[in-house]
Amino acid sequence: MAQRLEDVVCHHTSITIAWGVMVMLLLFSACSGRKKELGAAITERDSLPVLDTRGITTLVSDSGITRYRILTEEWLVFDRKSPPYWAFEKGIYLEKFDTLFQVEASIKADTAYFYNKEELWKLIGHVDIKNLKGERFNTELLYWDQRREKVYSDRFIRIEQPDRIITGRGFESNQQMTVYTIHKPEGIFYLDEEATRADSVRTDSVN
Repeated sequence: MAQRLEDVVCHHTSITIAWGVMVMLLLFSACSGRKKELGAAITERDSLPVLDTRGITTLVSDSGITRYRILTEEWLVFDRKSPPYWAFEKGIYLEKFDTLFQVEASIKADTAYFYNKEELWKLIGHVDIKNLKGERFNTELLYWDQRREKVYSDRFIRIEQPDRIITGRGFESNQQMTVYTIHKPEGIFYLDEEATRADSVRTDSVN
C-alpha cells in the first residue's frame, strides 16, 4: 500500500512538472513574440532626418576630384530609412563636372531623391537637363544611375537640339547626355530659321 501510494505521488509529481514545463515554454514563446513586435516598431528617430540643411551650395567630390555642385533650398538626410536616402523636396539645381572642371551637364528638378547606397538619383517634376552640346532635355521623371553611368526614363521626353525638336517615350543615355536613345519616337520638328526670319521681316513691313 505504501509502495502504491509512493507510485501515485511520483506519477502526480511528474504530471505537475510536465505541466510546469509546458506553461514556461508557452510564456517564453509569448514573451519572445512580444519582443519581436517591439523590435519591429518604428521609433520617432527612424522618421526624422539626421541632417536638415537649408539654402545651401555645396561641392561634392569623388576620389578626391570635384565632380558635382549642388544648389538647393532644403537638403534632408534620412540615414535610418530602408533604404537610406537624401531628399531635396523644394527643388534642386545640379552641375556635373569633367576632369577639367568643365560643366558636362546641368540638371534642374522640382524634387529629387538620392539613394546613396545604390548611387541612384530620382528626379521628379519639370526635369530640365542641358548638356555640353547645348541640347536640352525635358521630362517629368528621370533616373540617374551613377554606378552604371546611365540616365533613363519611361516617361514622355522632349529633346531640343539646335535645328530640331524630338519627342517620344522611354529614354536612355550616358550620364554626359551625349549618346542617347528614344525607345518610342513620336515626332521630329525641324526649326527653319530662314522661314522664321522671313516671317519676322514680313510682319515688320506690315506694321
